[in-house]
Amino acid sequence: MTFIKKISVGGVIGSSLLVATAAHSINIGTFNNTSVSIGGYVKMDAMASSYSDGTLGAGNLGRDFYIPSLTPVGGTEENSTFDMHARQSRFNIGTESKVDNHTLKTLFEFDFLATPNGNERITNSYTPRMRHAFISYDNWLFGQTWSTFQNTGALPETADFIGNTDFGIFIRQTQIRYTLGNFQFALENPESTVTPNGGGTRIVTDDNELPDLVARYNLKNGDLNLVTAILARQLAYNDGAAIDSTTASYGLSISGKLMLGADDIRFGVNTGSGLGRYIGLNVANGAVIDGSGELEAIDSTAYYLAYRHIWNNKWRSNLTYSAITIDNDIALTGTAVTESTSSVRANLFYTVSNNFIVGGEFAHATREIETGLDGDMDRLQFTAKLSF
Repeated sequence: MTFIKKISVGGVIGSSLLVATAAHSINIGTFNNTSVSIGGYVKMDAMASSYSDGTLGAGNLGRDFYIPSLTPVGGTEENSTFDMHARQSRFNIGTESKVDNHTLKTLFEFDFLATPNGNERITNSYTPRMRHAFISYDNWLFGQTWSTFQNTGALPETADFIGNTDFGIFIRQTQIRYTLGNFQFALENPESTVTPNGGGTRIVTDDNELPDLVARYNLKNGDLNLVTAILARQLAYNDGAAIDSTTASYGLSISGKLMLGADDIRFGVNTGSGLGRYIGLNVANGAVIDGSGELEAIDSTAYYLAYRHIWNNKWRSNLTYSAITIDNDIALTGTAVTESTSSVRANLFYTVSNNFIVGGEFAHATREIETGLDGDMDRLQFTAKLSF
């Protein structure tokens, strides 16, 4: 479907598969001058995971896909688990209309991942969740989709849902976006995550007075695609009693893809103050409360590198390394917070037919907290995916 290709984002196997979906989307017809198309895929994952310092309990989201903050540390023995699910399977429907020489489009997509309902005892039933729901009108976009701060075009091809998660800016939210040539500007839904003074359970505040601001430039030069994006936002917390504080947050993201014939290298660096929920699936919070009840932004830097090799028209492989380092002030955060995470993964995929892919992947991930304790996860994953 031409429309979905124009707004397509992401890799081929794991994350944000609108590109792969678009290649096999079905145009079901035109009704009252509106073209309607459907797409999606069915994907099965089977994962054998081994943890050096503990385990993840039944129903833990980290058993469905890699989440850096959930790698156990400080446990007493090694534990192994085996899981199978089809929760990443998804469905989307898009429309395109011409209105007085203007182009009006919509996209709605849902899947079954990361939802609270369902279990593995009998039926494995899961609640669908909204991924994308937006309207575009010429150069304007209104609704929920990937953050403008995120470059989905540089995501690596992995069996894991995301793949470069330690590095990754991976976030969907409601926004108003305007595209002007290679530039994009957006106002996006705000939210702050805060660490209590001395450490403790994450505080999700929802106290922001201003939207998050994003500016982005997309560069294509020969075999190089490069995206530079900046983020400026407010972190805020008001507990209705002793604390009423805001602080500024900013971020810089540079990422891209370099073609090497049929192969490619994908890369990126993200850095900033108070990135929090934007990076590493919120492996660190945006700010910590100091002794005076004021917010202090937490700095972090992340990077990744991936190489994709095409063996022939049926076989291909990917090697990906991703890491993040968080600059915690342990006098404020305590020592139980994550100091760094990293992961490396290698895979091999086989194209059974034009829209049916199977493959296997091995991943090794490490997490270290500020006490110096660390833990590892090794995961062997098999996947099968049929797009339509």
